[in-house]
Amino acid sequence: MSKKILIINTGGTLSSVMRKNGLIPGLSIHDMLEELQMVSGDTDIEIEDFCSLDSANIFPEDWSTLALRISDCRNDYDGIVVIHGTDTLAYTSSMLSFMLRNIGIPVVITGSQLSITDPVADAMENLRCAIHMAARKIPGVFVAFNRKVMLGCRTSKVRSLSFDAFESINYPNIATISSLGMKINENVVPERTGIFKLANHYSEKVCMIKMFPGIHRDVIESLAELGYKGIYIEAYGIGGMPNVKHDFVGALEKLIKEGITVVVGTQCRYEGTKMDVYETGKRALEIGALEAHDMTGEAALTKLMWILGMTDNLSEIRDYYSLNVAGEMHKI
Repeated sequence: MSKKILIINTGGTLSSVMRKNGLIPGLSIHDMLEELQMVSGDTDIEIEDFCSLDSANIFPEDWSTLALRISDCRNDYDGIVVIHGTDTLAYTSSMLSFMLRNIGIPVVITGSQLSITDPVADAMENLRCAIHMAARKIPGVFVAFNRKVMLGCRTSKVRSLSFDAFESINYPNIATISSLGMKINENVVPERTGIFKLANHYSEKVCMIKMFPGIHRDVIESLAELGYKGIYIEAYGIGGMPNVKHDFVGALEKLIKEGITVVVGTQCRYEGTKMDVYETGKRALEIGALEAHDMTGEAALTKLMWILGMTDNLSEIRDYYSLNVAGEMHKI
């Protein structure tokens, strides 16, 4: 019996057309039906348009609504494919990993670097990979791109022009495609840890800050005045921040005492933080900062937004953040 797959279109480069001011999403899912049927093989596909947006225009409310749509129809399909622009795809795949935790079917997000209308585009291969991963009935949220499948909350865009735009950060690929077909590494697929329950609330009062030499503590102090509840900091190396000139860590201590959640990650793409090595990192832990460990920046930020959307209790926030919810984190 053929697998039943739902394909949801949100826009992005894959469905773009050239207009006067440049490429914009313009193809509906029905405009792409012939191409979708060409790569769907023996699967039974159904299609729908969710929105038609450049992914730079995808916002948290879109994540919430998309998660709700997937939740509502999950029992009607063997798998779901989401077409998405590449620029914020990794943020969407990370947030859906949390909002759809323990979902019982595969949700596979894909896109392309060239429009499906371009004869040399990567769109068809990415769709083929996504559809056939969705048909494997391996539960979870994944990203399919350039003949590989990655865990959604471990995916990051690392190249702006290449077809090999995404990598799985600090985690093996879930599957790869070669002349031997699609080979799935089932040993690295996270196990479901409970029943599925939609959790699509979030807080927009979260900010990401990247450390740079010369950054002043006024930056984070102003965030508190604006009512932010959480701050994710991309620190140096394994979690270093200034604590002598412009005592940044001292400023964070004040914010944490005021009830603001501070998470510290790293600007380094690979290997993660280890904040118990140097004085600056140790001091940040002592004042109550949370550690991102080896999470991607996309996962660390969206996880904070997701948790703060569920609870204001500081103890619960700390407990939730320390948990490996969807395979996003390994403590070194």
